[in-house]
Amino acid sequence: MKHAASFRIVITTLSALALTGCSILPSSSRNEGAATQHTDAKPRVTSAQSRISQRPNDRACFQELGAAGARFNPVPDTYAGPGCTKLGTVQLSSLAGDRSAFGVSNIGPVQCRTATAFSDWARFGVDRAARQILGSSLDRIETMGSYSCRNVAGTSRRSAHARAEAIDISAFVLKNGRRISVKGGWSDGNAAEREFLRVVHKSACKRFGTVLGPNYNRAHKDHFHVEGTGAKFCR
Repeated sequence: MKHAASFRIVITTLSALALTGCSILPSSSRNEGAATQHTDAKPRVTSAQSRISQRPNDRACFQELGAAGARFNPVPDTYAGPGCTKLGTVQLSSLAGDRSAFGVSNIGPVQCRTATAFSDWARFGVDRAARQILGSSLDRIETMGSYSCRNVAGTSRRSAHARAEAIDISAFVLKNGRRISVKGGWSDGNAAEREFLRVVHKSACKRFGTVLGPNYNRAHKDHFHVEGTGAKFCR
């Protein structure tokens, strides 16, 4: 009888644990076990990829970006390799102008502070310049991407793209269908197109930490590289 009573107690205890979703292993042990299963040679991606940033600065930035009228989804934090991270990033789908929203093509995850500067520049710098100089509102900004786990060309130093802090911008499409590319318009466009590109380049220098364009070097002859919000370097 004592053995039967003990058996019933064990069964009851195990049932209660099952109903409450408890585990005899700590949650961190379970996560670590899952994270160490590899099927290829790609850089390890930690369990942080499953979490949207809850850091106060990032949460405040998400709210600020939303209040500016941008449409976006926060991206889970990811450590993809040495010096390559996506922390506090967002995936933009559209930005707000004075009169209507406009799209952004070919863009990947962008660090939220860079995305906020980009949103403000697109509205107050690009869209308004397009209406004043070219007579039409902005419809879309074309990019050559944002996040990329790579070095600065010709160096062993990680690019700001490796931290999702930079965007490469190749062209601007207006509501009337007109397309002004950096490559085609900077030197070979008509007077209005050249003026527009120089105005938006100068405007970018007021909002981003680093701005590089065709006057910097041949590698930037076809795009504007806009990066971060810190120290100023404009070429």
